[in-house]
Amino acid sequence: MMAEPFTSPLFGFIITLLAYQGGIALHRRFPCVLLSPLLVAAFLIIVFLRLTGIPLVDYNRGGDILTLLITPATTVLAVSVYNQRDLLRKNLLPICVGSLVGAATSVGSVLLMSRIFSLDKVLVRSLLPKSVTNAIAVELSTQMGGIPSLTILAVLITGMTGVIAAPWLIRICRIDNPVSQGLATGACSHMIGTIKALEMGESQGAMSSIAICTTGIATVVIAQFL
Repeated sequence: MMAEPFTSPLFGFIITLLAYQGGIALHRRFPCVLLSPLLVAAFLIIVFLRLTGIPLVDYNRGGDILTLLITPATTVLAVSVYNQRDLLRKNLLPICVGSLVGAATSVGSVLLMSRIFSLDKVLVRSLLPKSVTNAIAVELSTQMGGIPSLTILAVLITGMTGVIAAPWLIRICRIDNPVSQGLATGACSHMIGTIKALEMGESQGAMSSIAICTTGIATVVIAQFL
């Protein structure tokens, strides 16, 4: 009887929400990039499961419910894109070229590092979609024969790296154009980076949202030739 609450889908759902709320509270108290609510929530959940010995399978019954919301959450970004449609039309060519170059650089870096470190093919296929949003990355990884759970981890690490590095690189490289700022952030760090881009401004957020779509499409096309 004691195990029944932990096998309910509500268990993983509630634990995830509580952990994220804890992450938000901690970030407000100590506003540091390394204390991102997403990272803190993941850490708290891992520690909780390890200490209690609750199987990951039991947690995922509720966690998977939240995973289903990734695609709807991604489509909400269309509102920001629509509000900046004039800017999109004016910069259509740079957006397409920039997204293609970003996707090629991401895939190329994984292939290069895999050769240097002699990585297993399954590992390489899992890492290739690291710079696209989860909704696309997981499906692409599955089709290529990768490990979806590893792909999700790679996407998370890539996104958080972008959140930390993007503002710093923009300042160092003196990138003042909001279109360039948004495209670079979205092409490299997908959905998580787009949240940071939205903090920079609506134009940056819209361009980052567009980059998620265009870079995702470019990555899928490039993957067909690998």
